[in-house]
This record gives sequence, C-alpha cells and structure tokens, in this order.
Amino acid sequence: MPDRYSTKSLDRAANAHLARFTLGVTPYGMASTFFTWGAHLMGAPGKQVQLAEKAARKAMRFGVYMNQLARDPNTPGCIEPLPHDHRFDHESWQRWPYNLMHQSFLLTQQWWYNAACDIDGVTKHDEHVVSFVTRQMLDMVSPSNFIATNPEVTRATLDEGGGNLMRGMQNFLQDWERAVSGKPSVGAEDFVPGRDVATTPGKVVFRTHLLELIQYAPQTDSVQAEPILIIPAWIMKYYILDLSPHNSLVGHLVDQGYTVFMVSWRNPTAEDRDMGMADYFDAIEQAFDAVGAIVPDQKVHAMGYCLGGTLIAAKAAQMARDGQDRLASLTLLATQVDFTEPGELQLFISESEVTFLENMMWDQGYLDTKQMAGAFQLLRSTDLIWSRYTHDYLMGKRQDMFDLMAWNDDATRLPYRMHSEYLRKFYLGNELAQGQYHIDGKPVTLDAIDVPLFCVSTTSDHIAPWQSVYKLHLLTEPSLTFVLTSGGHNAGIVSEPGHKGRSFHIHTTDQDDPYIPPETWETVAKPHEGSWWPALVDWLNARSSGKTTPPKMGTGKGKYRPLEDAPGTYVFQK
Repeated sequence: MPDRYSTKSLDRAANAHLARFTLGVTPYGMASTFFTWGAHLMGAPGKQVQLAEKAARKAMRFGVYMNQLARDPNTPGCIEPLPHDHRFDHESWQRWPYNLMHQSFLLTQQWWYNAACDIDGVTKHDEHVVSFVTRQMLDMVSPSNFIATNPEVTRATLDEGGGNLMRGMQNFLQDWERAVSGKPSVGAEDFVPGRDVATTPGKVVFRTHLLELIQYAPQTDSVQAEPILIIPAWIMKYYILDLSPHNSLVGHLVDQGYTVFMVSWRNPTAEDRDMGMADYFDAIEQAFDAVGAIVPDQKVHAMGYCLGGTLIAAKAAQMARDGQDRLASLTLLATQVDFTEPGELQLFISESEVTFLENMMWDQGYLDTKQMAGAFQLLRSTDLIWSRYTHDYLMGKRQDMFDLMAWNDDATRLPYRMHSEYLRKFYLGNELAQGQYHIDGKPVTLDAIDVPLFCVSTTSDHIAPWQSVYKLHLLTEPSLTFVLTSGGHNAGIVSEPGHKGRSFHIHTTDQDDPYIPPETWETVAKPHEGSWWPALVDWLNARSSGKTTPPKMGTGKGKYRPLEDAPGTYVFQK
C-alpha cells in the first residue's frame, strides 16, 4: 500500500529507540514466549500438581536439612550447585546462616527450571527461553549479590571498615565514565596492537575497502610450499590469533616454517550499511587472488575462525562447485555450518528478534559493539556480570587485565545488510547446511568440498557447542580430523604449547568410515595432554608438498606491493 512506507518507518524508528534500552533483545518476542508458556501451563493441571508436589518435597527436604543442621553444624548441603556455578565455593558459605540462604536459593532455582520445562504444547526453544530468563531474574537476587547475605563481602566490610565499598564505588564510577565516553575497560590501553599484541612481524600487502591482507615475515630458512590464508571472524579484531608473542597461533605457524597470510577486517560505519554477504565473499576471492600472485602456482591451506570459518566453508563449497582447484586443505576453528542447535545463542535468534535487530540496524546502519556485548554477557551472566559486580564493586578489587580480556573489549560493528542476511539465511533458514545458500546466483553444497578437513571445537563453547560443530561430519565427504579441546570459544583456541591444564581428543574419520555419533566419539578419539597446535602442524605438514625458499613480501611492486608494517590500520579503527 502507498501509505505503508510512512507507517513502516514509524514502526522501525520506535523499535530502534526501544532497542537501545533493551540491549537489542526484543521485549515482544519475550512477552509472546512467556504468554505461550503461561497459557499452556494454565491448561496443564497435571503439571501444576507435579510442581506443587515438587515444591512440597523441596520444602520438606529443606526442613530436614535445617533440623540436621541444628544438631550438627557440619551437615553437608541438601543440594549441590551446578558444576559451572562457583558463587558458593568459599568455605564461609557452609556456616550458619549463609548455608541456609544459598541452599534455599539453589532449591528455588531448581524448582523454576522444572516449572519452565516439560510442558505439553510448548516448544523446546520456548522452554529454553523461559528457563534462561527466569535464571537471569534469579541470578539478580542471588544471596551472593548483597552485602548482608554474602559472607565474604560481610567479612571484608567489617575488617576494612567499609573500605572495600568505597573502592567499589570508585571502580563503579570509573567504569561508568569509561562506558558513557566510549573508552575501553580499565587496563585495556596497556595492550596496544603492534606493541603488546599482534606483534608478529609482517607487512600489509593488499588493501580494499573491506579488508587488509597481512603477510607475515618468514622466520625460517625454508618454508612449506603451500601458504596458509586465515579468515578470522569480522565480529572482533583479527589478533585473537596473533595475541601476545607467547600465545600467537600465527607466530607458532610461522616458526614452524609456514608462509602465513591474515585478513584484517574493516570496522564498518553507517556508510557501509548496504554491504552484504556477497561483498564479504568477494573480499575473500580478492584475498585468494593476492595470495596466488605472491605465492604463484601453489595451492592454499585455508583456515577460518568462528564466523570466518563459516564464510570460508561456504567459499570452499563455491570453489568446488565452480571447479577452482585452489585449496590444499581446510581448517575450521570453533565454526558452525549447521545452525539447528547453536547453543544458548539460539535464544536470541527468532523472527521477532531478527526483525527487532533489523529495525535497530536500519536506524543506525550497523549493529554496535555494545549492543552485541549485551547478549553475550547475558549468556554467561553469572561469570560476566554478577561475578564482576561482586568482585569489583562489593569486594572493591580489580581483576588484572590480560591480553585475551583486552582483545574481547576490542569489538567491531556489523553492517546492517550483512548481519541481516547472515541471521536470516544462516541461523533462521539454515540454508548452508541444506544446500540452499546461493553464491553468485547458484546454490552451494558443503558435500562438494573435496579437500581434507581439520576441525577444532571446544568443550565449554556457549557460542558454537561442539555437538553442533560436529555435524560437519554429516555434511562433508572428505577425510575429517576432528579435535575437541578443553576451554571455551576463545580460550580453547588460544591454547599454546606449555599452557597448563590443556588437553584434547583427536580422531580422523576417513571418507569411507562409518559415522560415529558425538555421544560415543570421545570413547573412540585418542586423548592427549597439552596443546592441540602441534597436532595441527603435523596434519598440515602431512598435506604439504615440501620445503622451498620463502617468498618475497608481496610482489615488490604493483597491486600487491608492501604498503606498511603489520598490524596495518584497520585494526586501530574504533
């Protein structure tokens, strides 16, 4: 209708402003989900009886615990926290009355989980959303968050005469001032790319509006003939893979005799609002052309991390479709290509949520870094919000900044069109896994990829759960070496040799081997202590043709001449 344009603009403007207060989380979708859950719960008298019985049993259980505690102060708790919940680890939580407080809280938390789940007519997604939101609300009122009910804070306040609270107030005001003025977190300024992080020597040898291509200087007399091209995620800066000198994956690969190229993405602005996924695929094509010109007549070991892995997987499928024999292997790090089970991140991906984000991005031209950070912090609110609140503001202490935390504070924006296409086609439509995603007007299928695959996932990844990453086995045909390493989405990848507490499982499934479900994979895979990086190097060596003289830095002159020293200029864009 002719008059719909103006009313549509009004809708978008209203929702765009609302989104700034909700950190990009749609209140309409949440309200709809809770209405659906509540209506079905009202129509389930059996479930109501079950919940009443559970409440009575928990009350009886707590009463018995109180009675036993009166006779024996060392009585163990009647419920244990979940393995990842460390709020009540301190021994002071086992003393009266704090033991009663945290035990009552854990029983209430468990009851609400039962109330949210297993209701006829409610989808698993809606159940997970209700469970997630109720957990966030309960986390807000946890006894660990208040001075009078947290024994550690109470003791510190009494011992210091409130000095911890004064320091905490100073910390809060400092954080608030930095947040509203757009400054990085305290201590992040001590990790400057090119000086403290991203220090592996190299040159920017190619630049477009969307990317800079960095070629790293050789550190050995001879190198493997096939170069490595790394495609990082464009949601953060590239130097997660070139962090400090001691934990740089790029530095490790260069030291092992590889010519490494890295893409450094531009930080988009409102002027880039109409850049779409096609522009990113074109940029990768240009990066391959540059590598081919600098290291001619050689195939490339392609490597992608997170969203960059999804991008290079789709690009590899397109190359195979078009008969481009440019790849020697493909390595994917913490990468999903099937989005049917994307972990807790799926709680924020629905038609209502995507539309809400589109309205916000339509208004400003991009998804801002703080708007992304809000959702990710909610996924791990106990660790990223309330633990920090207790430590920094109630205890008055500061956690020392380190390289990975500083990198995590250095996010990038996402263009309106690209992010909308990514969410709709990959997350909502799952088009890549279903062979329905189009590049250059024709569909690509992952089973067309015909080069060996090396896939790394992590045990504690809340963004790309390893069971979801593992689905690559069902979508590709070639030999696939799968690694499951300890750690999270970022820390598990930054797992340099010598890092204490690291371990991994590894197993190769050849083309004709039967499928092994993830439930039994760990019983078949071989366990190892330490870093998975040497296993990657061994795998790459076995798929390389041998050593040769290191190539020049760029082509010396012309289109791919060295422009400036790494880490370039795009990494500094704020």
